Amino acid sequence: MSTGLLASVRVLDLGGASSDGVGRLFADLGADVLKVETPSGSEARRALPGVDGASIAFAVHNANKRSAVLDPGSADDRQRLIELAGTADIVVDSGTPGTASAFGTSCAALADRFEHLVALSVTDFGSAGPYRSRHATDAVLYAMSTALSRTGPTTGRPVLPPEGVASGTAAVQAAWATLAAYFRRLRDGRGDYIDFSRFEGVLQSLDPPFGSEGQAAVGQKPAGELWRGRPRNQHIYPIFACKDGHVRICLLSPRQWRGMRDWLGEPEQFADPKFDTIAARYAASRELNAAIADLFAPQTMDTLVAGGQSRGVPVAAVLTAAETLTSEHFRAVDALTDVTITADVTVTGPAGPIVVDGVHAGLVHPAPTVGADECAWASGPSSVEPADDDVTRPFDGLRILDLGVIVAGGELGRLFADLGAEVIKVESAAYPDGLRQTAPGMTMSRSWALTHRNEKSLGLDLRHSEGAVIFRRLVADADAVFANFKPGTLDSLGFSYERLREINPRIVLAESSAYGATGPWSDRMGYGPLVRAATGVTWLWTSPDAEPDKFYDATTVYPDHVAARLTAVAALAAMIRRKHTGTGAHVHIPQAEAAVSQLATTYVAEAARSAGLAVTDDDAVHGVYPCTGEDEWCVISVRSDADRARLAKVMGCHGLPRERAPFIAAVSEWTGTLDKADVTEILQRAGVPAGPMNRAVDIPSDPQVSSRQLYTDMRHPLFDAPMLSETGPAPYTGIPAAELHPAPMSGEQTRQICAEVLGLSTDDTDRLIADGVLFTQQAQQGSP
Repeated sequence: MSTGLLASVRVLDLGGASSDGVGRLFADLGADVLKVETPSGSEARRALPGVDGASIAFAVHNANKRSAVLDPGSADDRQRLIELAGTADIVVDSGTPGTASAFGTSCAALADRFEHLVALSVTDFGSAGPYRSRHATDAVLYAMSTALSRTGPTTGRPVLPPEGVASGTAAVQAAWATLAAYFRRLRDGRGDYIDFSRFEGVLQSLDPPFGSEGQAAVGQKPAGELWRGRPRNQHIYPIFACKDGHVRICLLSPRQWRGMRDWLGEPEQFADPKFDTIAARYAASRELNAAIADLFAPQTMDTLVAGGQSRGVPVAAVLTAAETLTSEHFRAVDALTDVTITADVTVTGPAGPIVVDGVHAGLVHPAPTVGADECAWASGPSSVEPADDDVTRPFDGLRILDLGVIVAGGELGRLFADLGAEVIKVESAAYPDGLRQTAPGMTMSRSWALTHRNEKSLGLDLRHSEGAVIFRRLVADADAVFANFKPGTLDSLGFSYERLREINPRIVLAESSAYGATGPWSDRMGYGPLVRAATGVTWLWTSPDAEPDKFYDATTVYPDHVAARLTAVAALAAMIRRKHTGTGAHVHIPQAEAAVSQLATTYVAEAARSAGLAVTDDDAVHGVYPCTGEDEWCVISVRSDADRARLAKVMGCHGLPRERAPFIAAVSEWTGTLDKADVTEILQRAGVPAGPMNRAVDIPSDPQVSSRQLYTDMRHPLFDAPMLSETGPAPYTGIPAAELHPAPMSGEQTRQICAEVLGLSTDDTDRLIADGVLFTQQAQQGSP
């Protein structure tokens, strides 16, 4: 652990289940994470599912940490906790109130007391606003984030995702916000207090209604449209039955479509060149999918995946969670490891999604037993002395060369740009970013405008010899290079990590890809929907309350946004280590491993069942219920018998059925006569977690969102009306909201970058443009 990227960082972990994943990320990256528990141990140790009385979730989310016990009833222990906080770099707490309150303090008070400290308070809705006393579960967060309204069936009862998708997303966003504040601390010595809301974290980073969308949706959607209906693009990433299971395909580019058309035998009805466009294929999806279904039905999953690969058609088998954990690929790339649940029980589970310099920075040590360690730091304090007198934003002065594309790549650069970095988006005229697609009549997609604000665009042909020379000059003075190409692409361009490091030993290369840089699947074409299919997420995205044998994850872009934030965390951790060592690093996030790691509790439980172990399941009921109005729904979580009794009392009945189907029916009859906001208010007052199924159009007027100023109006000269855009990754006390410079047209700042960064003369720039080495916005549009 001492060689980890965050080996210099001390983290005091006071949190519970809702924040344990934050500390696990820091621990995976080498931080000394000391979990302080009371003598009875964290309540999270008793969370289900479990094996032999031990919580699987606790084992997963607390690996690589240490545990010490302090008694809040002891004056000495209360003082010891203050001393630990004063010598920590980061404090993490969770809950309302948090563990710190038992010791007579709080995250906010600790941040005030110790100027250097970054203090993170994780609650469901934040410490301020009308929802501050409400409680949420993974299901409630998913519903309120608008994601539920855009996944599941087109009509009827919506379908919740696998347990952990929302909570895991919030944990990654919290880790990113915290590490960014710590990076500023390293620069100017000032800590921060972060009042983190899990609701806001999910709203921003799962399937954000005001952020990046998938490439297929961008190709169809008019500017400014906020759809209130249910999913209408289920056919974009269709799933087909085959001889031994199911496969999913993604047809996005014209080249991929032509490969599919050849596979179909060049049918005359799809010969029109208009079918090169996503919009035309979507309009004919019923007929087209019927033809593909007939072709695929008699073939096996393996045959179809291989056939797609040979024709350039992205195809993935729909695997179960258990099949994922036994797949040749996951074993070959060391994505799996032994997860210790108890001293006598060890099962297979995800190692962790971050690869540093070719090695997984994942699970090394099992979760500790209560009080297994001394109440002291295992590492010395940071040796980096603040060099900047004052830094407005954490990344002021950093320069990043951004080669990333579509969602996972695009979001990564924006995260750094919002917090002050100079992000130069390097664009290709021959291979434009998928988010550059627009619906007819548009100049720029709304998704591009939201994803690439605060960035500059350089039009550059990296495949041209002079273009490579220019890029080398940029690398020499850059802090990082970001990319999410298919593995091997950067190498083929002459910019492998080894070559980048020769040019600039301090460079950080941060990459993500569908399946990782090595292994049997590494050369497969991959998009989010294919990653979900191949990793068991699609198989898990079903519901006992919906039509059987159906999959309902067609329209989410998960795990793209999460992968972007994991890449950002890893890249920033590498920059933190660089302050100590002066050397860079190569970090890589396989999106397949990101998805599985988010749902690690479920996968470990599946592995335990496969091993013949008795798993005690969580008997909580997370249900979706109808409310008054057209297609309006709410989510209610009944976590325990106490919740069940509270719900029955509110409903005015003596008891509720124990079986799921009659239980759902009984509660549905009650909610069906009420507005979704009223159901939420009634149940939250009774102590039962509940929330409305929000749509994007509901969010701007949501009382909690408004009171906490999560969004602001962003204006762009190409759009008639302002767009809502997030103000930052979390509410800071010392870091201002993001600036809102308009997203660039392709090559818009080429001349500016040539003059100010590269020092090229106007004549040299003109020649390079004329030779096709560079391009500008005007050149792209055909102007002289």
